Amino acid sequence: MRLHRLDLTAFGPFGHLQSVDFDELSAAGIFLLHGPTGAGKTSVLDAVCYALYGSVPGARQSGQGLTLRSDHAAPGTRTEVTLELTVAGRRLEVTRQPPWERPKRRGTGTTVEKAQSRLREYDAAARAWKDLSRSHQEIGEEITQLLGMSREQFCQVVLLPQGDFARFLRADAEARGRLLGRLFDTRRFAEVEKRLVERRRITEARVREGDFALLADAHRMQQVAGEAMELPGFAPGDPGLAEAVLAAAAVARSTSRELLTTAHCGRLAAESAQAAAERALADVRERARLQRRFADARERAALLEERAGDHRDAQARMERARKAESVAPALELREAADAEHTAASARAARARAALPRRFADAGAAGLAAAARRAAEELGGLESARRGERRLAALVAERADLDRRERDDEDVLTETEAWLADWDGLRAGLQARVEAAQEAAARAEQLDGRREPTRRRLKAARLRDELARDLEAARHRALASGEQAQSARAHWLDLKEQRLNGIAAELAATLADGTPCAVCGATEHPAPARKVAGHVDRETEERALTASRHAEERHARDERELGLVREALAAATAEAGDTPTDRLAAEAQEGEEAYAQARREASALHPAREELRQVEQEHERRTAAQREAAVRTASRVGHRERLEQERAALEEELTQARGAAESVTARAAELEVLAARLTEAADTARVAEESAERLKAADGRLDEAAFRAGFDTPRAAADALLDDTAHRELQRLLDARQSEEAAVRAVLAEPDTVAAAQRPPADLAAAERSAAAAAERLRTAASAQDAAARRCAELDQLSARASDGVRRIGPLREEYDRVARMAGLTAGTSADNERRMRLEAYVLAARLEQVAAAATVRLQRMSSGRYTLVHSDDRAGRGRSGLGLHVVDAWTGRERDTATLSGGETFFASLALALGLADVVTDEAGGVRLDTLFIDEGFGSLDDQTLDEVLDVLDSLRERDRSVGIVSHVADLRRRIHAQLEVVKGRSGSLVRQRGYRPSGRRGSGDE
Repeated sequence: MRLHRLDLTAFGPFGHLQSVDFDELSAAGIFLLHGPTGAGKTSVLDAVCYALYGSVPGARQSGQGLTLRSDHAAPGTRTEVTLELTVAGRRLEVTRQPPWERPKRRGTGTTVEKAQSRLREYDAAARAWKDLSRSHQEIGEEITQLLGMSREQFCQVVLLPQGDFARFLRADAEARGRLLGRLFDTRRFAEVEKRLVERRRITEARVREGDFALLADAHRMQQVAGEAMELPGFAPGDPGLAEAVLAAAAVARSTSRELLTTAHCGRLAAESAQAAAERALADVRERARLQRRFADARERAALLEERAGDHRDAQARMERARKAESVAPALELREAADAEHTAASARAARARAALPRRFADAGAAGLAAAARRAAEELGGLESARRGERRLAALVAERADLDRRERDDEDVLTETEAWLADWDGLRAGLQARVEAAQEAAARAEQLDGRREPTRRRLKAARLRDELARDLEAARHRALASGEQAQSARAHWLDLKEQRLNGIAAELAATLADGTPCAVCGATEHPAPARKVAGHVDRETEERALTASRHAEERHARDERELGLVREALAAATAEAGDTPTDRLAAEAQEGEEAYAQARREASALHPAREELRQVEQEHERRTAAQREAAVRTASRVGHRERLEQERAALEEELTQARGAAESVTARAAELEVLAARLTEAADTARVAEESAERLKAADGRLDEAAFRAGFDTPRAAADALLDDTAHRELQRLLDARQSEEAAVRAVLAEPDTVAAAQRPPADLAAAERSAAAAAERLRTAASAQDAAARRCAELDQLSARASDGVRRIGPLREEYDRVARMAGLTAGTSADNERRMRLEAYVLAARLEQVAAAATVRLQRMSSGRYTLVHSDDRAGRGRSGLGLHVVDAWTGRERDTATLSGGETFFASLALALGLADVVTDEAGGVRLDTLFIDEGFGSLDDQTLDEVLDVLDSLRERDRSVGIVSHVADLRRRIHAQLEVVKGRSGSLVRQRGYRPSGRRGSGDE
C-alpha cells in the first residue's frame, strides 16, 4: 500500500482545503511531520484512517459525525477527506463526507445532511477515473479485503504508536495476549475453548442430572420399602452408584413380596370374624326395636288418657261454630256498610279541609251553589287573559328586537376586523397555489424518468439472476455431456463384448440336422458355450437406449444454456454494467423525490379550494355588512309602535287582576276553588247516603243472631271460626281418633308383646363387638393394600432406575471425553505441562515470529548488542506462552524487557513495531505496506543511537518503502529534508510541504 495524495476540507483543525503530496514526501524514503502542539499533526493521520475505514483511530473514535467538522470552516463548506493510494496493484481514490449540519436552503435554521462516500479506480487504458461504489458498506468491505487488515490492525502496523509498544515490552502475559489477539484475530481459538467449556458444562450437568434422578429414585424406593431397603452411601458421579442402587432395589422387591403374602392371609381371617359379628348385631338390633315399639305404645296410650278433657272441649267448640255459620252473612253485610261509611266520611272531611273557613258549616247543597258562582266569575276573565298573553308577546318581541340589534352590531364589528386582514390572507393563499403548481410540474418531469429507471433496475436484477442461472446451466451441460460420453462408452464396451461372444449366442439356436447359419453344416460336434459375464442382445439394446437418452439430455441442457446466454445478453444490454445496488439506490432516490413532489403538489387542490372559500367568505361578509345596516335603520319605528300598544294593555289588565299578581293567577285561583267546592259537595252527599245503609244493616244483624240462639251479635261473631281455624280443629279431632286406633294395633302385635317379655337388649355391647371386628378387617385390608402398593411402586421405580442407568452410560463417556479436551485447551489439564491455553499457544507462535523479525532491526539499532527472544516459561504460578526477553550480547545474559532504559525501550519498541508490521503484512496475504508512520519517541535517543535508528529506517527505502516520522525533536528537522509542517492560526491550521533534495545527504546540511 502506497499513499499518493491526501485532500482535507473542513476537517479537524483545518478550516480550508489542504493538500498533502505523499509522492513528493516519499521520494526521500523518510519524511518528517512536525508542528506545534495542537496544530493538527495527528489529525493528518486521523484523516488517512478515516478515508480508509470511515472512523478515526483508538480513543478518538468518539469524535465521529458532526464533531469531525472543523470549527474554523464556513457554514456552507462541507467536511470532506479524499485519499489517493495504490494497493494490490490498483490505484484508488476514496472520498468520505461525514454527516454535517448545514444552513437550510429555504428559511432560517439548519438541517443535518447524511454522510456520503465514494470509491473510484484509475483506468490506465482509458486514462480516466471510473466510479466503483457509493455505498459505505461496500467501500468498507472492499478496502478491508484489499488491505487484508481491520482498522485496529492498520492503526497498529501502519500508524505505529510507540507508546503502545513500549507498554507491550513491559506488559505481562495477559496484556500481551490482548494486543496480539486484536492484531491476529485469534478469537476463533478462544471460541473453541469457550465451546469446549460450554459442552463440558452441559454434559456434566446432564450426567449430574441423571445421577440425581437415580439417587432420587433410590430415596423414593427407600421411603416406600422402609427398613426393607438400606440406601448405599454414594454421591452423584461415583462409578459404583448404579450397581449399588439396582442391587438394593432387588432386595427390597423380594422382601416386599413376602410381606404382601402375610398380609393377604390376615385379611381372610378378619373377614370371617367380621361377618359373624354383623349377624349377632342384627339380631340384637331387631329385639331392641320391638321392645322400644311396645314401650312407645304404652306411653302414647297414657298420654291419650291424660288429654281426654281437651278432646271434649274441642268437640263442643266445633258444635257452636256450626250454629254461628247462619249469622255470618248478616255480619259480613254490616262490616261492609261500616267500612263504606267510614271511608266516605274521611273523604268528605279531607275535601272540607281544603276549603276556606267560610264554607266549614255548609251542607252538600250549599257547597254545590258556591261552586256554580266561582265558575261564572272564571268565565268573565277570558278576555282579560287574552290581553295578558298579548302583553307577554309584546315584551318577548321587544326583547327579540333588542337581541337582533346586538347581533347586527357584532356582525358589523367582526366583519370590519376580518376585512382588515383580507389582502394579506389572499396573497398568502395565492403563493401556496403557485408553489403547489410548481411542485406539480416537477412531479410530472420526475414521473417521466421513473419508468426508464425501473426498467433498468428490473433488467439489472434479471441480469444478476441470469448470471447465476448461466453458471448453473453451464454446470448442468458439462455434467450431462460427461454422462452422455460415459453412457456411449459403456454401450460400445458392451457391444464389443457381445461381438466377442456372438458365437455362443448363435450356438444356442443350433439343433442336430439343422444347417448352421454361418457355415451351413448340419452336424455340430463342438458348439460354443456362454462364459461368465456374457452380454446378450437385450443388454446391449438397454445400454444403447441409455446412451441415446443421455445424449438427448445433453442436447436439451445445451439448448437451455444458449437460451440463458441470450437472455443474459439482452438484460445486460438494457441494464449496462452498473451494479444493481446502485441502480436500486438511484431508483429509490427518484421515487422519494417523486413522492416528495407529489406530496407538495397534492396541496394544490386544497389551496385553490381554500382560496375560493375565502373569496366567497369575503363576498358573504360584505353583503352581511350591508344587510345589517339596513335592518338597524328599520327597527326605530317598530320599537315605538310596540311601546304604545304595551301601555294600553297595562291599564286594562290592572282592573281585571285585582289583588292577584296577574289575570292568569286570578283565573288559576278561581279554577282551584271551583274544583274543591265541587269535590266537597260530592263527598258530603256520598257520606249521608252511606250512613243510611249502615243503620239498615244493624237491624238485620240483630234479628239473625236472635234466631240462631245467641244473646248478642257479638257472641255469634266470637263463635265463628275462619277456614284455617276450622281445618285445624277438625285435624286435631281426626288425629285423636287415628292415634287411638294405632295404639290399640301395636299393643295387639304378637312379636312385639313377646319381645317385651324378654330381658332388655344390650345393643351397645353388640355394636362394640361389631366395630372391633370391622376395625380388624380394615387394618388387615390396609396392610394388604399398602403391601401391594409398595410392591407396585418398587417395581416401577426399579424399572425407571434401570432405564436411567442405561441412559447415563453414553452421557458419562461423552462427558469424560469432552472434559479431557476442555482441560487440555484451557491449560488446566495435567497433560498440559506448561498450562498454555489454546489461544495463548497460537499467539506464542505469532510472538515468536514477531520477535525474530524485530531482532533483525534491533541488532542494527543497538550495534549488535540486543536480541529479542520469545519465552514460553511459566511466570511463577501463572501460565506460560507469552514471555518476551532481551539477550544482552555484552553480558551474555537473558533478561526481561522491562529492565531496558528509556532510549533502549524506544528503539526496542520501534524494532518490535516494524517486525510486527512485517508479520501482520504476511498474515494479511502479503500486501505491501509502502508507507509507514512513526509517532514520537525520538527525543529519548542520543545522537549516535539516533543515527543508527535513522539508518535502519533509511534501509526501508531498499524495499521501496517510505517512513513518516511524527516528532517535535528539533534535530530531526536538520537531519530530514522532506518535511510536512502543520502551522496553527486563528483561522485554522495550514500544511506546508518541503520536498526531497537529491543533491544532499541525510544529516549533511541545514534546513
